[in-house]
Amino acid sequence: MKKRGILNAQLAGYIAALGHKDLFMIGDAGMPIPKGVPIVDLILTAGVPTFKQTLDAVLDEAAVEGYILANEIIEHNPTLYEYIKQSLPNLEPEFMPHDELKKFSAGVKFAIRTGEFSPYPNVILRAGVVF
Repeated sequence: MKKRGILNAQLAGYIAALGHKDLFMIGDAGMPIPKGVPIVDLILTAGVPTFKQTLDAVLDEAAVEGYILANEIIEHNPTLYEYIKQSLPNLEPEFMPHDELKKFSAGVKFAIRTGEFSPYPNVILRAGVVF
């Protein structure tokens, strides 16, 4: 039995299979996931797990070289926006309108659904390399 890190077998496997430049998404409870995109559905109940908990766990396991957010997060969820920026301190965020982000998410390798119930807590991450 695995002792630490991400213990969800499905999510651990998807992260282990990421290649350089692969895109994957962490989203809220209501983010529509396009057909054909595998979903790691972590939601247990409203607020569990949070976006922050999920982002922290993923960043402990995955190398990330870039990320994309909806423009709307700046105005409608500034606290979470600051948290994301602090969690990825050496990276500049890319932005697009939320409706575009939803369409763009059709190209992600997998999506993680959290229990988050706040506005616009969706991020598309681009896998980096560890060397």
